[in-house]
Amino acid sequence: MANINLKNKEIECKIVYYGPGRCGKTTNLEYIFKTFRKQAIGDMVSANTEGDRTLFFDFLPLGIGKIRDYDVRLQLYTVPGQVKYSSTRKMVLREVDGLVFVADSLKVRREKNMLSLKDLHQNLKEYGINILKIPLVMQHNKRDLAKQGIPLMSIAQMEKDLNRQLKVPFFPASAINGDGVGDTLKTCIKLTLQSVKKQMGW
Repeated sequence: MANINLKNKEIECKIVYYGPGRCGKTTNLEYIFKTFRKQAIGDMVSANTEGDRTLFFDFLPLGIGKIRDYDVRLQLYTVPGQVKYSSTRKMVLREVDGLVFVADSLKVRREKNMLSLKDLHQNLKEYGINILKIPLVMQHNKRDLAKQGIPLMSIAQMEKDLNRQLKVPFFPASAINGDGVGDTLKTCIKLTLQSVKKQMGW
């Protein structure tokens, strides 16, 4: 549930980037942070775990308008994707308002994508959240690697594996180049704000 700060007239929304280890969650956040640097409040905070990171920063994105005279402040998080950091992932999901699932397009990561989505489903369930009801956007990352001759899954295959039941918006992307990163975030913000308004009865 979004936090409403009556004093500052701000609504704080938490968006979490979820996905398997090394799928590009961190790269997404680094690109967003760089692009929206002027709107970021403070610095990007990074908690390093072996080979994977939890990142966090918050910002006031300009141009998305207000909700009932309240500014919207976004907090963006990534979770460590490796299996052993299960408790950290669950903790980061607490009070989440919107989600981006970053899927790895590499053929060799097919199973890891599916296991990570299952893990997300389970962790949300433990908080009493239905994955079908929370604002969620799917990003099929690393599409640029096709040019290097690296075997990638087709978008159709990834959609069949991951989005057949969810039927959420999806974007092919290359987080390292920034392709699809803005569209993914904008769509997630839009769905999250719609959800917040509904929860508030506005």
